[in-house]
Amino acid sequence: QVRLMESGGGSVQAGGSLRLSCAAFGFSLTDTSMNWFRQAPEKEREWVSSITRSGIITYANSVKGRFTISRDNAKNTLYLQMNSLKTEDTAVYYCGGSGYWGRGTQVTVSS
Repeated sequence: QVRLMESGGGSVQAGGSLRLSCAAFGFSLTDTSMNWFRQAPEKEREWVSSITRSGIITYANSVKGRFTISRDNAKNTLYLQMNSLKTEDTAVYYCGGSGYWGRGTQVTVSS
């Protein structure tokens, strides 16, 4: 059964850091491109970052230089290291790939 499970969200003050994890079950992360998206209250879901099968990485301009996407193939887990967090980063963060999505993890950044 294919499943993605995010974790690592929480509440942090502006300037702080969090690391999100996305554990994959039922398929290998190296078989597909993987993505992080986020959705703030009353806003559309927004693309954050992607890593392709070959390891090519891209970021939204809003997070470039602050967020780092990575993948542990042995653990079949995707990560998003988030540094220098801003209040506008507050959102539910989702990982997705190959048509599957996790349920999301809440990130709240306070001033």
